[in-house]
Amino acid sequence: MKKAYVFPGQGAQFVGMGKDLYETSTIAKELFEKANDILGFRITDLMFNGTDEDLRQTKVTQPAIFLHSVILAKTLSEDFKPDMTAGHSLGEFSALVVAGALTFEDGLKLVYKRAIAMQKACEINPSTMAAILALTDEKVEEICASIDEVVVPANYNCPGQVVISGTIFGIDKACELMKEAGAKRALPLKVGGAFHSPLMEPAKIDLSEAIQSTTFSKPICPVYQNVSTLGETDPETIKKNLNAQLTAPVKWTQSVQQMIADGATEFVELGPGKVLQGLISKINKDVIVSGKQ
Repeated sequence: MKKAYVFPGQGAQFVGMGKDLYETSTIAKELFEKANDILGFRITDLMFNGTDEDLRQTKVTQPAIFLHSVILAKTLSEDFKPDMTAGHSLGEFSALVVAGALTFEDGLKLVYKRAIAMQKACEINPSTMAAILALTDEKVEEICASIDEVVVPANYNCPGQVVISGTIFGIDKACELMKEAGAKRALPLKVGGAFHSPLMEPAKIDLSEAIQSTTFSKPICPVYQNVSTLGETDPETIKKNLNAQLTAPVKWTQSVQQMIADGATEFVELGPGKVLQGLISKINKDVIVSGKQ
């Protein structure tokens, strides 16, 4: 029996996130203040008392979610030692820090660079994403491949739920075809751009140098990465997968299935929201799922 700790990605944020941690834990307060110094602005003001619009800015959203998740993990008991970790997209950085592959400081710096790079890539190529419900992965892949635009599966969230990513025209066309093929819903998302698609290549180039120049250590437990879906422990492999992540799909369904195959019987989501708890329950109803935020 193994316990897996999982970490959410962009979209889980809410105003007030982390405020109780800041007010009740000395460790949390110190880490939040360290983050303010590293970032050069008081992200805590935006997290605790900002607006929804403040938190929707990619350069705020990503470090805010990372901080909430990682600091929450660091306030758990002193003997906290995960058997395995994983994160959805941005959450993979949280998973790596909690597993000891990255320091808190380096993880935050990489997340902020990632956020800035992604925001810039979105401005270069106006693009979007859409959630497709109640079609098989194979059908979604087939329809995406049939469109003469950049349109690709971006997030394999759970059986019957795939998010696609691409150009605005391509996503509009894909949504039409998905509905014709029997999708229950084909819902355009309010996002800044086509995350986890070839349109993120400029961001990947910007982030690559930062990843290569950052020290990664052997984690204390396997980290199941979005790209490989495997429990990785080799620092060089982890860096390679992390670099590929921006333009590759998030294979969340496959990662969770692999964690279960490797012995995970309980999943704990650390961070804002309960999205991953819902997805994991749909992937396998027999595992224990809970969360802290």
